[in-house]
Amino acid sequence: MAWPLALAATAAVMAAVLLAMGRLPVCECGTVKLWHGAVNSAENSQHIADWYMPSHVVHGLLFYGLFRWVAPRASLGARAVMAALLEAAWEIAENTPAVINRYREATAALGYSGDSVVNSLADLGFMLAGFAIAARLPWWATLLFGLALELLALAVIRDNLTLNVLMLLWPVPAIRDWQAALPG
Repeated sequence: MAWPLALAATAAVMAAVLLAMGRLPVCECGTVKLWHGAVNSAENSQHIADWYMPSHVVHGLLFYGLFRWVAPRASLGARAVMAALLEAAWEIAENTPAVINRYREATAALGYSGDSVVNSLADLGFMLAGFAIAARLPWWATLLFGLALELLALAVIRDNLTLNVLMLLWPVPAIRDWQAALPG
């Protein structure tokens, strides 16, 4: 059973790369909270969980389907490692100056400064949780669960994985204005 070691190594390498990039291990505030719900806050993406956690669970649902399709003969553990590598690559890319600046320019995340390492590690864990859920649910239940997570985030913070990808690749000013008008 080499896949648990591969998952741990993926997390360790991702954390080491993020630290080498200058990412803070924990929130600059010096605390680690289980939940931080204020989206328009300097502490967003700095703690274990926040309103972007559902997006990482959805990553796991999608990655399960992707790797079941592209690597159908691979074991579940091997596919989980593939998903973890993809998520780790995203966490590293997401925290580069180019992507952080893109978020600031193209989305309503004007004060976004990147993730803490603890937040990125938690995001990897949430993706793996989504992957495990998708491995156990029938496809239609996985689809409904993913839609429910997307709609929940949309209703609460006016953002979700779908809008995040859209706004990074093809910003829509009307959506940005609607997101920026989020009360509180």
